[in-house]
Amino acid sequence: MSTDALQTDTWQGDAVSLVEAFRSRERSPREELEATFAAVDASDLNAVCFEDRDAARAAADAADVHLPFGGVPMGVKELTPVAGWPDTEASVPLRDGIASHTATMVQRIVDRGGAVLAGQTTASEFGGVNLTRTLLHGATHNPWKHGATPGGSSGGSAAAVAGGIYPIATGGDGGGSIRIPAGFTGLVGLKGTFGRIPRGPHTEYGNLTVSTGCMARSVRDTARWFDVTNGHDPRDPLSLPRVDGWEAGLGTHLDALRGARVAVVDDWGGAVISPIMWELLEEAATRLIDDAGLQRVVGLDTHVPRMGGAWSISGMISIQAALADRWPDCADDLTPEMRFGLEATAGKYDATSRARIERRRTEVNEAMARIFDTADGGVDFVITASNPDVAFEADGPLPSVFGGVEAGAANNGRLTFPANLHGNPAVSVPAGFLDGLPIGLQIVGRHFSEPLLLDLALTMERNRPWPLTSGSAALAG
Repeated sequence: MSTDALQTDTWQGDAVSLVEAFRSRERSPREELEATFAAVDASDLNAVCFEDRDAARAAADAADVHLPFGGVPMGVKELTPVAGWPDTEASVPLRDGIASHTATMVQRIVDRGGAVLAGQTTASEFGGVNLTRTLLHGATHNPWKHGATPGGSSGGSAAAVAGGIYPIATGGDGGGSIRIPAGFTGLVGLKGTFGRIPRGPHTEYGNLTVSTGCMARSVRDTARWFDVTNGHDPRDPLSLPRVDGWEAGLGTHLDALRGARVAVVDDWGGAVISPIMWELLEEAATRLIDDAGLQRVVGLDTHVPRMGGAWSISGMISIQAALADRWPDCADDLTPEMRFGLEATAGKYDATSRARIERRRTEVNEAMARIFDTADGGVDFVITASNPDVAFEADGPLPSVFGGVEAGAANNGRLTFPANLHGNPAVSVPAGFLDGLPIGLQIVGRHFSEPLLLDLALTMERNRPWPLTSGSAALAG
């Protein structure tokens, strides 16, 4: 276990308790920010790639601690724009880019929430792979084991929150990039229903899979985040209407959950999961089912057509557009995964492939709708793993063997893709450890069921609390 969290005086509880400490004058926003800067300087995680310390100090000094996140130092994922900050897509060819605008979610967490933008956290290049290692910044490390990845693409945010630097940070999930690092680092990671939190301004939809959110230490932090940031914005016309009462509603759906139908699936999305890890996760799933009074359904066909290749092709189109005339001359300045992806998909997107991608996506939609149709024998929730195995090497490559089972590198992310493709909400919840590394249980629900997912996560948090950060005490329920 890394000793980063033990070497600093940053707040080791969740963001909600930090706000309470500010309000009681136990700590001050400026004091916490300075501790945060000291933690960044002392850290060997390589999780923070940019800071504007003068602007952050001014914001901390002016913080209104009566706001939901008033004075809380927050990390912002490298792929999420903040006006005046680097806007590089974590890619060497774009290293001189500066953002001209701030993402709607970030603006809301500052204006409505009162958070202090303390620093930019590392991400995978273009968000295209589930480890955080780039030519621009090098490898980011997992707080639980230096040399292991925190996952990606929100790996810097996950490492900084789990490693005791920031109490909370932004995340984004286009193929699992909130849930994957949450599972690898022992955090709560909720991907909302597609459109729950606006992606504007200047929204580009791409393959219509990306949701934004946070990397958090507790369920209540996650609920408060959604309280502050959700709601329609006209600059993202696909964003959903506002829903209130996320934090206030925690724990109020437990009676409604009793008897809910759930499938426990070890090969969700066609994935191969480490058998040893799955034993632990199935035990955790069984405990949750018992604790929440759920009804386990056996024998349901949970097959979802694979669409990883199509997802990759459509994603690579956006990356090539961002690189513009720099490609292919910039090939040697890209990470191996991005270079290979661009080369492998070159010329493969035409009218025929477009029709094939749309046809496959329709098949995914039909399969997911059937699985979650309780009127026709389906379920309310699918419980599976967040990752196929524990965290792998920080420098990569992507593993192809999982718990001794050969599955190929494409296996990484299959567990999380279905919820992105169909737009379902899904949450990764800490579920224990294997070989000293966290493992995450993923719960997938039907559209708009985030409050129920949060209460299932809350049940796990209350009955079997997890460490908030490496070396810290567990959260009492």
